[in-house]
Order: sequence, then structure tokens, then C-alpha cells
Amino acid sequence: DSTEANSRRGEERRRGEARMRGGGGGMMDDGGVEHAQIPNSFGHELRACLRCRLVKTYDQFRENGCENCPFLDMDKDRDNVVSCTTANFTGIISLMDPNRSWAARWLRIGRFIPGCYTLAVSEELPEEYQGMCQDNNVQYFPPKRP
Repeated sequence: DSTEANSRRGEERRRGEARMRGGGGGMMDDGGVEHAQIPNSFGHELRACLRCRLVKTYDQFRENGCENCPFLDMDKDRDNVVSCTTANFTGIISLMDPNRSWAARWLRIGRFIPGCYTLAVSEELPEEYQGMCQDNNVQYFPPKRP
């Protein structure tokens, strides 16, 4: 039915426009996150998660946490945002389909949700939070040392 197809295309366009505005992460029908928030500013307030390297603004991490690392509770405790993110990172890559991206596999971020990621962070996740990763059966790869 062409009316149903037009309605579906309109909904897809609205979701795409919301993503471009950097709104909240998209939600799937089952309540899971479809994509991470897109940074709504590209200034000095950008930060990268030390575990998954997702890039958002400080305020976005504070308000919504990290979509890949909800167990770090960044949305519940501002100190966790400071401890688990860094403003010291190199480059940004935007991933639309991490499962199929050779770059995502090369960067070890192929299992994360679509979003903006840094190429590299130079700081390690504090030991206390590395323990939280282990407790949640989540892998953590420390940054490579030159």
C-alpha cells in the first residue's frame, strides 16, 4: 500500500532529522538504544568515554550517560563523567554500521552502537571502573602505549 510506504518513509526521515540535530540516542521498539547521541557541539566541551571511546559533550554524558557503558552510571553521578571520560583524544570517526565497517573492526569498536568515536585515547580507565567492567563481563582494552 503506497500510503503505508509514504508513512514509513516520513517516519524514517523524521528519525534521521532528529539524529542530525544531535538529540537523544534513538530507541528501538524493544527499548534498546538504536544509536548514540551525536555531539551537539564540536568545541572544547567534547569528551570521549575511556572504555568505548564514544564521543559526546560533557553535558550529554551527564544527562544520558554512555550508551555503550550504562554500568558506569555517568548519568547518575557527575564524578563518574569526569573519571570515565577524557577531553584528551585524537580524531573522530562516525560509524553508521559498526558491524560492517572495517575501520570499526580495526579500532575494536565494531560491536558498539552507531555514533561518533575517537580514534585513540591516551588515558586508562581508573582501576575502580576497570573492576566494574569485569563485574559486568565487559571487555576493557587499555590504550596502546607508543
